[in-house]
Amino acid sequence: MVVHPAIEPLSYLIGTWRGQGEGGFPTISSFAYGEELNFTHPGNKPVIAYSQKTWKLNSGEPMHAESGYWRPKPLLRLSVRRAPVLLKFRSKIGTYDAEKKVVKLQSELVGNASKVKEITRVFTLVDEELSYVVEMATNLTDLQPHLKAYLKKL
Repeated sequence: MVVHPAIEPLSYLIGTWRGQGEGGFPTISSFAYGEELNFTHPGNKPVIAYSQKTWKLNSGEPMHAESGYWRPKPLLRLSVRRAPVLLKFRSKIGTYDAEKKVVKLQSELVGNASKVKEITRVFTLVDEELSYVVEMATNLTDLQPHLKAYLKKL
């Protein structure tokens, strides 16, 4: 596959990743979930298409889905539309360290999510396992852990 030069530092992400995660927050009960991330790249454009879906482990019932584009520039910009409610929009900006294989994202805007003030997500690749940690702040809480997952490339 031919990779656009702007994508090369993040090309290790391209493919489908699947695994499990766990979540919790002071205002909700802890839970476990399955997850699949898909990163694709049209070789002629400086973007990576991103899609994510999660489901309840015990029933397979869908929990959350989102999709968008990662645009590596001096800063990584990620625009995400969340499903099933397409009115929710989140724009993220972040940084990446290609050598350490770490991507750090922070929300710039959380539309229609009046309770959520801030979201951060840090992706790390270690020993062929992609993991991430999501921290969230709401009107009632400071920034603290919300989700973590471990995924393997299919």
